[in-house]
Amino acid sequence: MKLYDAMSTLRAVRRLRTDPIPDDVLERVLEAACWAPTGGNMQPWKVVVVTDPAVKAGLQEIYRPEWQRYSALYLARFEGQPDEVVDPQRRVAKAGDYLADHMHEAPAILVFCANPGAMAITDAKLDRISMVGGGSVYPAVQNAMLACVAEGLGCTLTTLHCFREPEVKALLKIPDKWATVALVPIGYPVGRGHGPITRKGSDVMAAHNSFTSPWPG
Repeated sequence: MKLYDAMSTLRAVRRLRTDPIPDDVLERVLEAACWAPTGGNMQPWKVVVVTDPAVKAGLQEIYRPEWQRYSALYLARFEGQPDEVVDPQRRVAKAGDYLADHMHEAPAILVFCANPGAMAITDAKLDRISMVGGGSVYPAVQNAMLACVAEGLGCTLTTLHCFREPEVKALLKIPDKWATVALVPIGYPVGRGHGPITRKGSDVMAAHNSFTSPWPG
């Protein structure tokens, strides 16, 4: 698969089959994550590949109530709007419900962790929420997900588990000084899986020479 094809079809796939992932396929996904750039080339992250049924069930028990709370708040934003606006959001929520109910059946769940102490967090002292540290771990998450597209695997990125991070860390025996940054269930998709995505384009998301000058492309 060409890189641009993979990037332009990487959409959230929340309905996954229980079929096992061959070891060589999973190894290629993990190797792709390792190729990602990090600050100072420190690679201050680790991914826990969860395949044990009991541990997957533990993650699902943590995740499901957080999704239910999030989904209710998400749908409430669209109350009173026309069906053509609400219906796509309901479909997203329904797919999320499926993942929350069946996460433990995914053949593998990737839990990405990061060690803040090994990161060059250049914005740590600015008067805002620090964001730079994520740049040393989320490229690895993206690489793994692009590899999933190339391998025919469905995947989606969620961070709702972070609301109950202490429980996740205890379940996975993650050291105290480490943080969890992404949970990515992967498996062969039910149905079509990845496909065309809907995103704002460079005419909206890019600027030329200054923040307020539109990109002329």
